[in-house]
Amino acid sequence: MQSFDKLVEILERLRDPASGCPWDLKQTPLSLIPNFIEELYECVEAIEEEDHVSLSEELGDLMLHIVFQCRIAEEERRFTIEDVLNKINSKLVRRHPHVFAELDIEGADAVKMNWERIKKVEKQDRISVLEGIPRALPGLIYAQRTQEKAASVGFDWQDHQPVMDKLHEEIAELNEALELDDPAKIREEVGDLLFTIVNLARKLHMDSETVVKETTRKFTKRFQFIEAHYRNTGEDIHAASLEELDAVWEKAKNI
Repeated sequence: MQSFDKLVEILERLRDPASGCPWDLKQTPLSLIPNFIEELYECVEAIEEEDHVSLSEELGDLMLHIVFQCRIAEEERRFTIEDVLNKINSKLVRRHPHVFAELDIEGADAVKMNWERIKKVEKQDRISVLEGIPRALPGLIYAQRTQEKAASVGFDWQDHQPVMDKLHEEIAELNEALELDDPAKIREEVGDLLFTIVNLARKLHMDSETVVKETTRKFTKRFQFIEAHYRNTGEDIHAASLEELDAVWEKAKNI
C-alpha cells in the first residue's frame, strides 16, 4: 500500500498549480481518454502474448490513468479515490453472497447469473437488462455482452446445437439476399451471421474477440511468409497469380 500511496502523492505533485507539470495540469478527464484506451489495449496485448514483464509495466500505466482521473475528480470536488475504492469493495462483497454470506451457489455460470440478478436489483432505474453495456465496445465484445445479458434472464439455448442450426439458417438467408442482389438485405444478413457466430463461440465457452484475434494473427504470420518468399526469390508478388500465391500459402501452413 505504500507504493500505491506514493503514486497518489506523485499525481498530487504533478497536478500542483504552483510546481507541477504543465502537461499534466493541462489534462482533463476527456483529454485523457485516448491514452487511457491505449494503455488498456496494451495490457490486453501483454496478457494475450503472456508477456509478464510487459504486463507488470502496462498495468502500472493503466493504474496511473485511474489515479489520474481520481485526482482530477478530487480537485473538482466530485469524488475521491477513497470513494472509488469503497464502492468497488462494497460491490464485490454484495455481489458474492456465496462467498461473504450464506447463499449456496454452484458453478461459474450460476454465479454469473446471480451477479446479473443482484445488479438488476441495484440498478432499478434501468428499464432493460440490456442497458449499461457501453456502445463504444468493439463489435464482437458488444454482441457477446448483449447475449450474456439476455441469457441472464433465461433467454438462451441450453447448448450449442440450436445455435448451429441457426447458423445454417442465416447462411441460407444470406445466400438468398446475394441472389436478389439486395445490398441492404445483404448487409443485414451478414450482421445476423456474425451475431450468430458470436453466439456459437459463447455457447462453446469461448471469447469471440480473442478467437478472431488468434485467427488474424495466424493469417498474418502465413501471409508474411508469402511476402518473405517473394522477397527472397526476387519475384514480384504483385505479378503473381492467385494460384501461385495459394501454393506458397500451403507451404506456410506447414511451418
